[in-house]
Amino acid sequence: MEENKIQNSQTTIRTPIVIATTLVVGILIGATFFGGRRVGGDVSRSSNKFKEILTYINRSYVDSVNTDSLADYSITKMLEKLDPHTYYFPPQEADIARSQLESGFDGIGIEFNVFNDTLYVVTPLAGGPSETVGVQSGDAIIKANNNKLTGKDANSNNIFANLRGKRGTEVKLEIKRRGFKDLLKFSVVRDKIAQYSIDAAYLMEDKKTAYIKINRFTETTYDEFKQHLSDLKKQGMKQLLLDLRGNPGGYMDRATDIVDELVGGKDVIVYTDGKDARNNRKTYAGNDGMFEKGAIVVMVDEGSASASEIVSGSLQDYDRALIVGRRTFGKGLVQQPIQLSDGSELRLTISRYYIPSGRSIQKPYQKGHLENYENELDERGKSGEFFIADSIKNNPKMRFKTKGGRLVYGGGGVTPDIFVPRDTSHITKYLLELYGKNILREYALTYANTNRKTIEKQPFSAFLNNFVISDAMLEEIKILAGSSKIKFNTNEFTRSKEFIKLQIKANIARHIWQRNMKNGLNNEFYQIVFSQDPIVTTAIKQFNKAEKLEKEKKL
Repeated sequence: MEENKIQNSQTTIRTPIVIATTLVVGILIGATFFGGRRVGGDVSRSSNKFKEILTYINRSYVDSVNTDSLADYSITKMLEKLDPHTYYFPPQEADIARSQLESGFDGIGIEFNVFNDTLYVVTPLAGGPSETVGVQSGDAIIKANNNKLTGKDANSNNIFANLRGKRGTEVKLEIKRRGFKDLLKFSVVRDKIAQYSIDAAYLMEDKKTAYIKINRFTETTYDEFKQHLSDLKKQGMKQLLLDLRGNPGGYMDRATDIVDELVGGKDVIVYTDGKDARNNRKTYAGNDGMFEKGAIVVMVDEGSASASEIVSGSLQDYDRALIVGRRTFGKGLVQQPIQLSDGSELRLTISRYYIPSGRSIQKPYQKGHLENYENELDERGKSGEFFIADSIKNNPKMRFKTKGGRLVYGGGGVTPDIFVPRDTSHITKYLLELYGKNILREYALTYANTNRKTIEKQPFSAFLNNFVISDAMLEEIKILAGSSKIKFNTNEFTRSKEFIKLQIKANIARHIWQRNMKNGLNNEFYQIVFSQDPIVTTAIKQFNKAEKLEKEKKL
């Protein structure tokens, strides 16, 4: 979809670059349960001083200056003296940030990627305005309303500015399509485009384990979760594998609502504490949940932050779920979004949250010295924490007990019950270059479009079990990479070969089957990718322990 598909898909690559990107999103989104509100009041002495200086600069400074830009810079530098998650968004960035948590946005209804400085349609969303007028996967959008979208103009700000807009307004597209000499012209009327926060929800091969992957906690996450959980229960699910890896957070109340569906009793799920008593709240369980009985395993990693940590940490404190993976990010601060008069937005930290055991999962930081906080994940890597469980540095002074008496730690994320090291055996420079220039997705898209009729004749189960990436296909990928000036390396290709094959197969399936889905699920892609995922394969083996944990809790 327009708002979040500009980046390449690197679902299973856990490199520091990917994690850093994920956590930037987490910092921007935060764990929030307040709506935006405007603030006013008397201008303080300090703000008068600031206004006075800007006035003198605007009136008398020797060169022309943009005072709005100066003000934005000043605000940003001022907030650096506070905590790491108080953040200021200029108007355009504020719109994009808000859209990450909304149920939808106004646009033309495509998922796209940028390949070789060209904007390609991965798929027109089912029932959306682009599909309606005949835009197809593989189309290259050259211009929108006579504005170029290629070369240096194929950047996110320019793409969003041209493809998004008020519903009912028209976008004139000029498209290059394979097999056509001249550009094709389409008039697309923007409409409300739904976006989803659950990427996958399906019953695994054993026909009793339900897998659900939540990518963030938005307006619709709880409703999506209930619907998928209900469908899976009807299919016979007995146990739940919940995937929160790489989930940067979102709305706190959606997270606590999901916890309430999974735990019994009426105890606290989370509580907040801040300087202003109006920001202190306690959220309790109490609803008759849809899955209060049955084993649960939750997967997390260093990209799981904020609301993800409320879910995983609360379920751990309740002794309701076994946590598998790596220590989570460690964000236990709550932001209130405050919309300013010019459309910009301040995300102001107003409280800390605490999960049932009484622990805060916020990792340490020093006001005004945020570089250490921002580099903390790098330090984990240097210490070996991503690869060796004993390298996890829990604070011995922050010991807490779960309801069943198990030892857990606060002050730095949620430490998993079962540790799984990061797998980097397949990561090479050659592979990263393939991702950086979008070679794998581009090849898969072309292959799917060329062979669609043949592949669609079989059910997905047959494709899953029988389709093989041939040596001839790998040679075609090498040629495509070479045309993008990626130097072939035999040793690196050999190391990454099986992973490359897995990604191509998964992306082909995605292009074939996802186009017919209207609920945002991408089950086929994840069933293929996670067939060799070390955290998933480990988690599946832990259900006996999770079931035992649930039974012991009731004694």
